[in-house]
Amino acid sequence: MPLGATEQHGPHLPLDTDTRIAEAVAAGVAGRIAGAAVGPTVAIGASGEHAGFPGTLSIGTRVLADLLVEIVRTAGPEFGRFVVVNGHGGNADALRAAAATCRAEGRLLEVWSIRLPDGDAHAGRTETSLLLHLAPDVVRLDRAEAGATAPLEELLPTMIEQGVRAVAPNGVLGDPAGASAEEGAVLLERLVDDAVAQIGG
Repeated sequence: MPLGATEQHGPHLPLDTDTRIAEAVAAGVAGRIAGAAVGPTVAIGASGEHAGFPGTLSIGTRVLADLLVEIVRTAGPEFGRFVVVNGHGGNADALRAAAATCRAEGRLLEVWSIRLPDGDAHAGRTETSLLLHLAPDVVRLDRAEAGATAPLEELLPTMIEQGVRAVAPNGVLGDPAGASAEEGAVLLERLVDDAVAQIGG
């Protein structure tokens, strides 16, 4: 099941950037694992850190965790495994809580989250390249601009307390300069490889 977010991605990327990427990875994984099926996408996640930017929607950590638990609870016996392909870092706490609840109830909720150690965090070159590959018509390169380029671990304390706007008024954590569809294709393949390696067959 792809899990994304509906949140600002700077002035040049669409609100559903994380969702589009999660869906693409899920489709790639399903194409490589026999018997796998892609379920409905959850397109609104926990995006409170992006509050104050137009278009951002969030259901919060608690509601998202409850939603995921209920989906797993009601999934019938025809599904031997349930895997969430997560495209948004802000969903991590909800996923941990949901997985723990499912485990306590004797169900298994597996999680794979996007990770590119050499990529930037949000609306920078990494996500811009991925969207140029997946949906170039929704990318507005004429509006692309750098945001906060410090390492995420340096920005996180302020972001957790005050939100993304406190560290990046334009909502970008990284620099989209140099992004390309060709790079996006390579990055998507890496993400699918990583997910398949974790999830297995």
